[in-house]
Amino acid sequence: MKTLFKLFFFMAVISLVAGCNKNDEFFNDETPELKKAQVEVTLPFKADFVGTFLDATFPYPECGPWNPDEGEAWGLVQNEASGHATHLGKFTVYFEFCANFVTGEYPGNLKNVAKFAGANGDTLFTYGEGQVINGRLDYHPKDVNSYWKDPFIIVGGTGKFEGATGSGWTDDYNRDSYPENSFHHWTGTITLKKGNK
Repeated sequence: MKTLFKLFFFMAVISLVAGCNKNDEFFNDETPELKKAQVEVTLPFKADFVGTFLDATFPYPECGPWNPDEGEAWGLVQNEASGHATHLGKFTVYFEFCANFVTGEYPGNLKNVAKFAGANGDTLFTYGEGQVINGRLDYHPKDVNSYWKDPFIIVGGTGKFEGATGSGWTDDYNRDSYPENSFHHWTGTITLKKGNK
């Protein structure tokens, strides 16, 4: 019995020694690093901001033709605004885009990509297009002269907005008030990569 036990013990030791060598992947220095899974989270997005028209340059050939009699009157609009948005906090934004002053269409040849800059330096990029309509809706203030309810999309950013996506709708209007005369109310969703700082 002692001999059988010694033989069994000897075989177990040989198996352990043979089974453990430095080429095992578990102990290998070349084992690839484990990558953190990137998790995305989709959240409600809301932005309210008030803008001031800086300039409207027309005709502006880079935007399109200028022939008002044929419904083509393309110019460049510049606007700056400030407000508050979920996930961004207080921000400023600058818009520069083409608009057809006859039909109200925008953005024309130059894309309307806006950069929302947060107080902490993070930025959010959005794109929008649609049509400004003369007049007002029943729920607008009395001095509204034009409005637009168009889609917008989120196309990235910096800091915690790097790789951000999303979309929503504008509910915006212009008023006969100066210098602040454009009023913006955006709602939608934003998808952020969790872990971005």
